[in-house]
Amino acid sequence: MIIVIAVALAAAVQGGAASATSARENQPPSPERQLLYYNHAYGVFDRETADAVEHSAYLRRFANFQVRTTSGAGGETWTGRYLMGRETYLELFGVGDVPGQDGTLGSAGTGLSTERAGDLATVIERLRAEGVSDPVLFQQTRDFGDGVPVPWFDAALTTVQYDAYGAWAMEYTPEYFADPRSNTEPAAFPGDVGRERYLSDLYRDHLMRDITSVRLAVTARDLASTVPLLRAGGFAVRSVADGGIVAKGGGTTIRYDVVAREHAGMRRVEMSLNRPVSHRHDEQLGHSTLVVGPGAHAVWTFEDTSDGTGRPA
Repeated sequence: MIIVIAVALAAAVQGGAASATSARENQPPSPERQLLYYNHAYGVFDRETADAVEHSAYLRRFANFQVRTTSGAGGETWTGRYLMGRETYLELFGVGDVPGQDGTLGSAGTGLSTERAGDLATVIERLRAEGVSDPVLFQQTRDFGDGVPVPWFDAALTTVQYDAYGAWAMEYTPEYFADPRSNTEPAAFPGDVGRERYLSDLYRDHLMRDITSVRLAVTARDLASTVPLLRAGGFAVRSVADGGIVAKGGGTTIRYDVVAREHAGMRRVEMSLNRPVSHRHDEQLGHSTLVVGPGAHAVWTFEDTSDGTGRPA
């Protein structure tokens, strides 16, 4: 899911998530229940790092790893490198792998999804209570390569104005789960639109299980646009000394540091493993280092490769 594409969709189909809104439009917000959970995050990296990730033999052993091109609504495409876990995943791009502003070095985003059908409507109500009077609503579709798109998810943004980072709320559609091309799992309960149902069980054949923490460097404007969404989704949000925030909820912690645009980007990802490993393994991937073990966790750190102008150094 890419923000530039979302902005184009929102302009064309403002109010496209009305079906979700109508389900609970007369019910008051319920701040005590968490509605949004970390689904995935993406980052745009220098070409050396992106190519090293794409061609890494180790990553194919470490995780359910894919390189694929996705077609969305309106024919837009993006080519990403994916590490898929049980409920969460990570999406990595090189400069230019996605169109427009989102394809620039340091761009990043986070998708926060619901687990139960209809919860997006309550998130939208909570956003208004958080001061976002006119959330941007849209629906994304997916084309599996046969030219027949299917509704993929309904979504909401707080704004279409951003520097390098955006977060969005999303809810997978019943049509997507019903489509046999999606290869999704049966519902575990009525109204199940959750992450575990969406992702395959191939993670079991690898070490990586899930994303437990993400650290992102963002501008002050982008952080200000993100906080209402985190609060509306039920994350516990606290400020930290440097002006950033830490958001916790649903098993994943998201840390935001405030920086100038030229130093924005994904900086650190922590992952749980399916089983503990006895030794530490260091894997250098371009300008990033993945450290696996010892124990049942891994940490992936990414260098700031900007030359200070926002261009690759």
